[in-house]
Amino acid sequence: MDKITIRDVALRCIIGIYPEERREKQDVLVTITLHANLARAGRSDAVEDTVDYKAVNKAVINLVENSEYMLVEALAQAIADVCLSFGGVEQVNVIVEKPGALRFARTVEVEISRSRGV
Repeated sequence: MDKITIRDVALRCIIGIYPEERREKQDVLVTITLHANLARAGRSDAVEDTVDYKAVNKAVINLVENSEYMLVEALAQAIADVCLSFGGVEQVNVIVEKPGALRFARTVEVEISRSRGV
């Protein structure tokens, strides 16, 4: 399966279980790998034959910036669900990083893989 990767989208959202995390938006980094058959687009050079990754990115930005999840895992699942709603996307890998979540660690990340119909 072919891949389109949207890497390190820097966003802000309410994320966390502690009261101080629920008051102000925090930084998150999102990386998405969309798995799709890109052979037709490679031959036709036509945008309608590929995954509209600009539209995917815009939908993910809208979701994340308006979200208020407790868990990074739940945010990652919601992002995967949005990505799989786009035509041509058969599988998605989502990485959500929460920089500064743990003392002495640069970041914490959750990575999930989801397939259409699963």
